[in-house]
Amino acid sequence: MDELLLIETVERYLKGEMDVKERGFFEEIRKNNPEIDQMVVEHTFLFNELDKQANIKAFKHSLYEVENKLAEEGVVSKAELTTRAKVVFLWKKYKRSIAVAASIAGIVSIVTTATISTYNSKVDNNNIGVLVSEIKDTKKKVAQLQQANQNQNSHTPPKADFRATGFLIDGKGFIVTNAHVVNRLKTIYVENSKGDYFAAEAIYTDQNTDLAILKITDTAFKTVLNLPYSINKTNSNLGEQIFTLGYPRSEIVYGEGYVSAKSGNEGDSTSYQVSVSVNPGNSGGPVLNKQGQIIGIITSKNLTADGVVFATKAKNIYKLIEAAKNAGDTANIKLPTNTALRGLDREQQVKKMEEFVFMVVGN
Repeated sequence: MDELLLIETVERYLKGEMDVKERGFFEEIRKNNPEIDQMVVEHTFLFNELDKQANIKAFKHSLYEVENKLAEEGVVSKAELTTRAKVVFLWKKYKRSIAVAASIAGIVSIVTTATISTYNSKVDNNNIGVLVSEIKDTKKKVAQLQQANQNQNSHTPPKADFRATGFLIDGKGFIVTNAHVVNRLKTIYVENSKGDYFAAEAIYTDQNTDLAILKITDTAFKTVLNLPYSINKTNSNLGEQIFTLGYPRSEIVYGEGYVSAKSGNEGDSTSYQVSVSVNPGNSGGPVLNKQGQIIGIITSKNLTADGVVFATKAKNIYKLIEAAKNAGDTANIKLPTNTALRGLDREQQVKKMEEFVFMVVGN
């Protein structure tokens, strides 16, 4: 698509000038083209800034006034203003007027450049938000878990202040989540999609990749013989379709999107940028490709731009386990290497793996 036409199309999309059919078509293109999606994100921010300063309105109004003035004086016709010859004609006849218009355009250009520069400089840790949810309905949640406790276990669950996500990497009860999740919690327990909860403890964390290993210590937990997904060792492709499972709510939530950049915040090569809907509570959730391979773990999102989410790459799990073994902090963890999700439709993939994705809570 021609660049100018693309910019015009993005502007029409953001201004709500498309009909339902055209908007749906464009959103499908945006979904499948990370570059166009990124352009929409950047233009959204840019328009918000320019709207605040009223530069767009002032610029268009100034050009409109110049055009009308020239037409009213009979120097040029409306038709002439729509042809390429107007550039030479106006330059020769109205250098001063054009200089004024050029000055206005120059000012807008400078403001635009400055705004984009400001945007880029602001994409730092100050605008990156972790996705841990503070539980507001603590009393209700604890009451529900205490009721479940009477039916399952003999211990009382701790008060839950925060909620995040984790998933099994070994059926013996080893779970991966984010280090920033573990850092918030002194007491940890995990709950699966069936409502079963188990006591757990953190056995190793890596702040650099923002990953942590939990071990379920609860005797009520039963070992899982075969996990249906695998942990990917290689990098994913730009535009690769992905889906997520996590706990932004008290029940498991599904989301889908795509890999929008091969690196994370500020070019971090250990992470991806993905376009997917996430909310507080999604931290530590798995990111899977259509073959049922885990390619990443949700860590954070950009607070200044919609759809900009970061996920540490799954190959970091292998490094995490190796480091943990060297530190003598874990038993022998065996990662799943084969996926039983390949070739299944998405609904069946989710059904097979959702019980191995846990809500991580504690205080």
